[in-house]
Amino acid sequence: MAEMTLYHGSLDLIKKPVFGYGKTNNDYGLGFYCTQNLELAKEWAAQDPEKDGWANEYSIEIDGLTSLNLNGSEYTILNWLSVLAKYRDFRVSTPLARHGKDYLIENFYVPVENYDMIVGYRADDSYFSFARAFVNNEISIAQLAKAMKLGKLGEQYVLKSQKAFEKLHFKKTHKSPADEYFSKRKDRNENANLVFRKEAENVDLDGIFMRDILREKIKNDDERLR
Repeated sequence: MAEMTLYHGSLDLIKKPVFGYGKTNNDYGLGFYCTQNLELAKEWAAQDPEKDGWANEYSIEIDGLTSLNLNGSEYTILNWLSVLAKYRDFRVSTPLARHGKDYLIENFYVPVENYDMIVGYRADDSYFSFARAFVNNEISIAQLAKAMKLGKLGEQYVLKSQKAFEKLHFKKTHKSPADEYFSKRKDRNENANLVFRKEAENVDLDGIFMRDILREKIKNDDERLR
């Protein structure tokens, strides 16, 4: 029996996550959001500078679960972005950006609802700003992908199905002291924003931008995206 250890950062101690409970406008829709990195979970739990949080530890039996890894070689950054565009409150302010958002969903969306577990980038405020900048035609695909990797904001595991929830077992919890981890969380986000600003200052004359994707009707199988 294959098992995996997952951590969920929260202000609350959660022994039994409830399937169907939570926000529908999270990165990959409704689900239970975790990480394999304990330190990252402690940072995610540090949501209030005045209140300690918890990194809840679980084991999950992965045998028989279908998994989608959006960071896998068969997918591109646009597949991840299309999922984000579908579920998050992705506000756009120009006709090009609105058309771009719709085009991404129509041509690059991967049906995350068909899987038990999703693996992919966590789109906190920093990563979300990277995504908006691309849709607004401010940075190229290459610049977006580079900023995502250098930002080091972490990879998340999202349980999407009743089956996945049933295979999840609470083990213990780890305290996340606010006076330590709130600043760590802030520093990580600030570093990601610094990386992004430096990358955005570069001029990518040969890169593919949102306008190029729309004009050339670039699709998911285009080799230039790999």
